[in-house]
Amino acid sequence: MPQRPYVIDEMISAKQIAARIEELAGEIRHEFADTDKLVVVGLLRGSFVFIADLVRELDLPVEVDFLEASSYGNATESSREVRILKDLRGEIAGRDVLVVEDIVDTGYTLSHVKHLLDGRQPRKMKIIALLDKPARREVEMQADWTGFTIPDEFVVGYGIDFAQRNRNLPFIGKVRFTD
Repeated sequence: MPQRPYVIDEMISAKQIAARIEELAGEIRHEFADTDKLVVVGLLRGSFVFIADLVRELDLPVEVDFLEASSYGNATESSREVRILKDLRGEIAGRDVLVVEDIVDTGYTLSHVKHLLDGRQPRKMKIIALLDKPARREVEMQADWTGFTIPDEFVVGYGIDFAQRNRNLPFIGKVRFTD
């Protein structure tokens, strides 16, 4: 399927992202100061760059695990049907958990994941999202920490893709279609 032509305009710079992650890491360290080990759960694939930078800023004992959930595929719109493509390897019952999401858009994926993980009875579970797009919310869902609130724009970069492209950009960019 041919892809529509587009350009990417920088929205949030790599420097702004790094500074915000440092701030967020401080808040997370405070919240989980009493933990013996924090299980950091990255939601694949979009969060992989964010989680890597975030855990390097946490001065806590951490274990990293991943869960892959999807409601997009290669589309720009959510299908609203959330599928778990890869589950956690480890147990989270009775443990402190930080769920790391790239973007909260409609809220379907994060709501589904939160419900799934709540059922596994963690001691404490908090959610951090790099980006929040509240104008698109269809399900009541809010992260405990948010890096940046953005308008209703289709974005890429810093792990976030469009049809599996542009994840490697060091910044968050707005996709502008040129056709």
